[in-house]
Amino acid sequence: VDNVSVKVKEGELVTLLGPSGCGKTTTLRMIAGFEIPTSGKIFIDGKEVSMIPPNQRPTTMVFQNYALFPHMTVFENISYGLKIHKESAQNIKEKTEKIINLVDLEGLSKRSPAHLSGGQQQRVSLARSLIMEPKVLLLDEPLSNLDAKLRISTRLEIRKLQQRIGITSVYVTHDQEEAMTLSDRVVIMNEGKIQQIGTPQEIYAYPNNYFVADFIGNANFLTGKVHKILTSKEVEIEVKGYIFKIALHNLSFKEGDKILLLVRPEAVDLKSKIPQSITG
Repeated sequence: VDNVSVKVKEGELVTLLGPSGCGKTTTLRMIAGFEIPTSGKIFIDGKEVSMIPPNQRPTTMVFQNYALFPHMTVFENISYGLKIHKESAQNIKEKTEKIINLVDLEGLSKRSPAHLSGGQQQRVSLARSLIMEPKVLLLDEPLSNLDAKLRISTRLEIRKLQQRIGITSVYVTHDQEEAMTLSDRVVIMNEGKIQQIGTPQEIYAYPNNYFVADFIGNANFLTGKVHKILTSKEVEIEVKGYIFKIALHNLSFKEGDKILLLVRPEAVDLKSKIPQSITG
């Protein structure tokens, strides 16, 4: 990754989104402590953790492959971290039962992972992370092994749970719909660099560059030039001899500049021809 800088607010869910090899998982692994940055620093809750090993950081990670112990029950998998930290048997029982209820796994505590559905296994993995009460929850493409229908319902469950607990979360995915549905903010990455940070609405409506515009959603591009600057937020553009008046989110052009006009499919209305009228 190259000069990546992101500040995640307390209680926020931020998603790192981009194509394969863009650096999103490497960034997540650096936050977790599985990768050491060659330059720069990582802070969690105001404290630098750049050189602190993973087991001493206030983070837990939900992995893509769940990483459940096959020889342990649901209860034993979820409570494993508490046992490692040598908590009392009573505390382990109370905390584990509470988190089992929280992720809707009641009645399954004695089952082995082999007797659970993919969605249930994912909830066990999530519960095992949450029971440690981390300051930051890290999720590395946690839904990629689920079928399409289950992915939709599970991501909604994750979002509701995250909002209910109010836990700060960093989520990694290459699935645009997943990112736009789940996130408070999205970080678009490509070739190790951040292309844009913003809310899903900002990313979709006001892309920073061609990559973001083309990567998110469906896009039609028209080449043209700036015909006239009307106001600080309104210009006339010329596309193939036609003049259009458009509003700009951020005016950074001057008259005569070449432009690329992005038109989303839903922004186009098809109407039958109306005599003696002007549209556009």
